[in-house]
Amino acid sequence: MPTVTVIQPTIAEEKAVKIRCAAYCRVSSDSEDQLNSFMAQTRYYSQVFEDSETEELIDIYADEGITGTREDKRDEFQRMLKDCRKGKIDRIYTKSISRFARNTRDCLKNVRELKSLGITIYFEKENIDTANMTDEMMITIMGGLAQEESTSISQNMQWSIRKRMANGTYIVSHVPYGYTKSGGKMIVNPREAEIVKRIYEDFLNGKGLLRISNDLNAGGIPKKLKRQTLEQKCCTVCTDK
Repeated sequence: MPTVTVIQPTIAEEKAVKIRCAAYCRVSSDSEDQLNSFMAQTRYYSQVFEDSETEELIDIYADEGITGTREDKRDEFQRMLKDCRKGKIDRIYTKSISRFARNTRDCLKNVRELKSLGITIYFEKENIDTANMTDEMMITIMGGLAQEESTSISQNMQWSIRKRMANGTYIVSHVPYGYTKSGGKMIVNPREAEIVKRIYEDFLNGKGLLRISNDLNAGGIPKKLKRQTLEQKCCTVCTDK
């Protein structure tokens, strides 16, 4: 009589797949205090995922001393978006909406694109998770406030500079061509002043900026700053007034 052998099914234990996370940090100034904040953020995210059983840190993207109102100025932010589009990231952690962006339009655009890619963002300060659809209105509100805050800070700084210039207490850091810094004040540099007069005379006589620049270069006229070309200097002088 034949015998029947019962073979028990074997179930292979599936290895838990961890959520691939990224952290984005940004400080809006290169001052010492802000750089300390920058280091604290990167150190925090490096440690927070060490013992996690469900999430793993793929990379930390960090921009130093960069404005949040212009995302095209943030190289690390752009690198993070590229990695998201390549399917390397599942979730992004960032300190706050103002760290992620201070431009409401860009903020919402990126949030929606990332959600369409299946990537969620968690804003820790506001406790907002884009995995919840109802949070988009809050992101709009908070993003708008962050943008207004950035605008207000910029306007306050401009007002402060104008006020110090008016009462004579403003200390210049970089003086324009034709001047020299002395005790925090600008004084006319006689040698450079003659070159400035020459530039204006050439311009009024019909010479274009490129031709004036070439003439200055041909005459061996030195530039004031290494990072500034003679053509840029010429343009600055002719447009300052």
